[in-house]
Amino acid sequence: MTPAELSRTVLHAVRRAVDEGELSVTVPERAVVAPPGPGGCGDYATNIALQLARAAGRPPRDVAEILRARLLGEQRFTDVVVTGPGFLNLSLRGTASAGLVEEILRRGRRYGHAATGFSGTAVGISCPAEVRAVVVADAVARVLRSQGDFVRVECEGRPAPEWESVLGADVTSRGPRIADRDVTTRGPRIADRDVTTRGPRIADRYVTVRPVPTQGDPLPLGRDAGRWALLHPAGHDRPRIPGDHLVQRESNPLFRVRYAHARTRALLRNAADLGFHPEPGPVSEAEALIAVLGDHPRVLAATATHHTPDRLARHLVTVADAAMPLLPAVLPLGGEKPSAAHRARLALAEAAGTVLAGGLSLLGIDAPDHL
Repeated sequence: MTPAELSRTVLHAVRRAVDEGELSVTVPERAVVAPPGPGGCGDYATNIALQLARAAGRPPRDVAEILRARLLGEQRFTDVVVTGPGFLNLSLRGTASAGLVEEILRRGRRYGHAATGFSGTAVGISCPAEVRAVVVADAVARVLRSQGDFVRVECEGRPAPEWESVLGADVTSRGPRIADRDVTTRGPRIADRDVTTRGPRIADRYVTVRPVPTQGDPLPLGRDAGRWALLHPAGHDRPRIPGDHLVQRESNPLFRVRYAHARTRALLRNAADLGFHPEPGPVSEAEALIAVLGDHPRVLAATATHHTPDRLARHLVTVADAAMPLLPAVLPLGGEKPSAAHRARLALAEAAGTVLAGGLSLLGIDAPDHL
């Protein structure tokens, strides 16, 4: 089950409480569902009770208990717990996690992307002619396009050609200039830039990307490590270059992300040699991994909204760290026969690798199958 589906389930509980006269509130358009914070439990948590408490004229925990009673009737939950001032913590049944894995494998690297094609929003991004600003602007554009926006990036000066040839930063769009043309899409793939012109149009939204400049030269690191060095730190932090971005050890977050992805690909190859394939199903002791995989669409949307590719980079590190404890148990040991549990763990590992590859792609970084 995805956070979007959970949000609809929570809102259905609110609507039932309103219809039955226990709450007198306007049902909101969405409920924010995310992995639990400190002090929370279960797979997901929502602050919907705190959001509704003032309008309902009741303490948040009272609102939470009203909603908890209705959510417990949903077969997809094994438990619903109220914590803190009124957070609802949701524990999913194994079948719900299998549904999430099925969706990830069905959508592939486009899991978390806009499902409806072009959003109708044209975004103009400007950045100074500085290597970090250009790379960050390029990554922001990639994420915005994944959410269905048409994007054009313009540099305020002349960018060095090496920023594109070495780091892969593209500050030109594949379609007409937003300021000169009206852009429409004819197909679901925004990246193909199938456009028609209908007269003058300006961007619906303008974004200026201006992170703290780097003092080092990322070009000697190459494309992947160079981009990671510029994108992983928050925009207000100065990147460390050269740092340890080329070192293959656990202290290097980029290595952990790419290593976890390569491990999932190796497991798929090894499983095929043993004659079994992934099949989504319940997986025990994988709650943390399932939660962060389900959170991926929200992270992409937040990255697009706040223009913060560092948010996506940190999320990928979290996914990799949550996936690693699962991987040693994927393949049968010794004379053990592959079971439904092995197939379910293999499917979950493949889903984790898919999310890692898709996220790295949006950052403009390669996800090799062998490392």
